[in-house]
Amino acid sequence: MLKINQAKTDFEREPLMHPFGFKGGALNEIWQCACTLTDGEGRTGTGIGCQNVLWSDAQVFASGSPAAGASMMYAITDYAARLLEGNSYQDPFEALDAILPRCLEYGRQVTRRPDMRTTFVLNALVPVDMALWQLYEQQTGHQGFDHVVPAAAQPWLKERYDRLQIIPLVSYGVSAREARALAEEGYFFLKIKLGSDPEGDGDQDKMLAWDMNRITEIHEAVRDIHTPWTEDGHIAYYFDCNGRYDSVERVRRLLDHAEKVGALKHTVILEEPLPESDLSPVGSLPVMVAADESAHSPEDVRLRLQLGYRAIALKPIAKTMSVTFRMIEEAGKAGAAFFCADLTVGPLQADVNKCFAARLKCLPGLKLPVMESNGWQNYTHWERMRDALPDKSAAWTHMSGGSVLLADGFYERSANIFEPLPHYAAVAAAELNGGHTDEA
Repeated sequence: MLKINQAKTDFEREPLMHPFGFKGGALNEIWQCACTLTDGEGRTGTGIGCQNVLWSDAQVFASGSPAAGASMMYAITDYAARLLEGNSYQDPFEALDAILPRCLEYGRQVTRRPDMRTTFVLNALVPVDMALWQLYEQQTGHQGFDHVVPAAAQPWLKERYDRLQIIPLVSYGVSAREARALAEEGYFFLKIKLGSDPEGDGDQDKMLAWDMNRITEIHEAVRDIHTPWTEDGHIAYYFDCNGRYDSVERVRRLLDHAEKVGALKHTVILEEPLPESDLSPVGSLPVMVAADESAHSPEDVRLRLQLGYRAIALKPIAKTMSVTFRMIEEAGKAGAAFFCADLTVGPLQADVNKCFAARLKCLPGLKLPVMESNGWQNYTHWERMRDALPDKSAAWTHMSGGSVLLADGFYERSANIFEPLPHYAAVAAAELNGGHTDEA
């Protein structure tokens, strides 16, 4: 029984090396929110979550300054933690079910948007949910990740690989030359951000032209590079449209162009081409279409699969571990493919993603399991953030040639995601410069 006696939350502001552009907008910093929960026996669980207002609700992001959006999301995090105080729950699932409806209502009030996206609240709940799982793992015997995976999700989290491939992000500001350098270094699966708003006027024709040119220049830059880790020996592509396209027909024009230049046959995933509200079938598109922002629950997963989506982007680091376990069960039963996507998270949350990604089957056409991770490309203080890891010398915390070796007891130690986190416990207690740092 999880009896929560005390909850504490606070945050740090982590600057980015350069503006991080997607969905027609850009971020300059990302808030790292920490939550510490103490149970009736004095045990503590600490969770960390990184905020991405632009990803989780672009309308909230556009309604004010980036700091205003982040403040609203943090307000939900703190509200959720307070709801837990003085209450008891069987497990993290029961706790999340108890607070989510109230957090959604509170979020609509805070943002003043009745149409606020569920993902905005789930993003806010990540540190609270992770703190609950830390406590639950302690209370159930400190037996690690495999022990806390619900029985219903276990059939799709049973693989055991000795290495994991990292998917780097080719955002708007990454040049074709830089994309080639990533491929030459060993990164064989490139996530390419599409859906740009080149002149800031929302013109769909200009966006399509920009995206077509983007596909051409990157494909031309890497087409001659070979890799042993794909079935066809070529660099593979993952196109992320971030829900920016207004019709299936316009998406088809994009893919026709990709086929014309020779890129389509190397494209493994087309993610979130349409807005969440667009329920057009996508099963006729000549590529595996993945759902990300549009899938917040098992019910959303079921709907997307009915519409022809064939893959689900798992984001325990953005939608909570609790929701992710339930989504795996629903999508797994339908035969969907899985992969772990990023939210530009820090090293600690990246290790949470690794626990899921290393246990999933490989995507079609690939010979290794993959996981998106781009924090190392974007955070100014990435190495300093690594200092907060329980053991930053562990093999799985390092990349070499785009791969992470799952040695040093990765599975037995659950990548240390249930270990104490002194730095973020201190952040949650507001013991570090008031809990807020933004030094450049």
